Amino acid sequence: MDDQGVQDAAIFLMSLGEEEAAEVFKHLSPKEVQKLGETIARTRAVSHDRVDQVMLRFTSTASSQSLLVSDTDNYVRSVLKRALGDDKAALLIDRILQGGDVSGIESLKWMDPLSIAELLRNEHPQIVAAILVHLESEQSSSVLKHFTDRGRNEVMLRIATLEGIQPTALKDLNEVLYKVLAGGDKIRKASMGGVKTAAEIINMMGTQIESSVIEAIRDHDAELAQKIMDKMFIFEDLLKLDGKAMQLILKEVATDQLVVALKGASAELRELVFNNMSTRAAEALREDLDARGPIRLSEVETQQKDILKVVRRLSDEGQIMIGGGGEEEAFV
Repeated sequence: MDDQGVQDAAIFLMSLGEEEAAEVFKHLSPKEVQKLGETIARTRAVSHDRVDQVMLRFTSTASSQSLLVSDTDNYVRSVLKRALGDDKAALLIDRILQGGDVSGIESLKWMDPLSIAELLRNEHPQIVAAILVHLESEQSSSVLKHFTDRGRNEVMLRIATLEGIQPTALKDLNEVLYKVLAGGDKIRKASMGGVKTAAEIINMMGTQIESSVIEAIRDHDAELAQKIMDKMFIFEDLLKLDGKAMQLILKEVATDQLVVALKGASAELRELVFNNMSTRAAEALREDLDARGPIRLSEVETQQKDILKVVRRLSDEGQIMIGGGGEEEAFV
């Protein structure tokens, strides 16, 4: 959801009232709850016209959709059992609804990174890897920052080589912590982990930690390290994009954010940005960069990562193509 969508959703929820809004929040992910909560907290006053626009948009969208079945999982189970019998349906249901019971891991999504790190610190790296691939890459990255260099590197190596998780091993958090490698051999593994997941998590780490993790993986398997690097997309890789893609990205990025991010960019990348802006906007950006004093590296990296999130979202939506390494071209 873009910033406009979040603001509209916040206005809509405030219009519902506390009880109704609370019911809506129950169906949202932790990340969505946090984002909407922060937006609501920052909202002080909204015009009547804006509220009317939001409500009209919601009514229009809702009227164009129809909920055929309230619980699709149970519907699939019932239909297949009637058609195939309990035994035959069981195997197929597991494949269709694989990994459906991850309530324990879901609870981790509400915890802060330090608490998760403390909870997992003494677990086997394979168990930690199996848990972290279920979390958002940004959250997993924050958790691993609280690990020692050795522990973090061991976990990342296992994430990069992870081929799948047995769904039956994900019933609750305790089983995930101690028996994540258990489960039926006949059930197809969920497609999680691997080079792309490792690259996405490493992308969220600071430059110094990124280098340390990649070097540790390279010591173990140079080819694997190169595959991960091929899948990673760093801020300087914006140089690989064409003008159209860069213009789409710049439309989504605030000027203040861009100024800070470009303080740590190469002269070549700065020129690419300037060349894809209007003459007036480029000149104003140059002046802002010249006028801005020294900025902490951590602040620069934070803004660059936020811009990379925009890049990945546009890529996921098919609006731009940032490519991938290895044997096939991919959207990241």
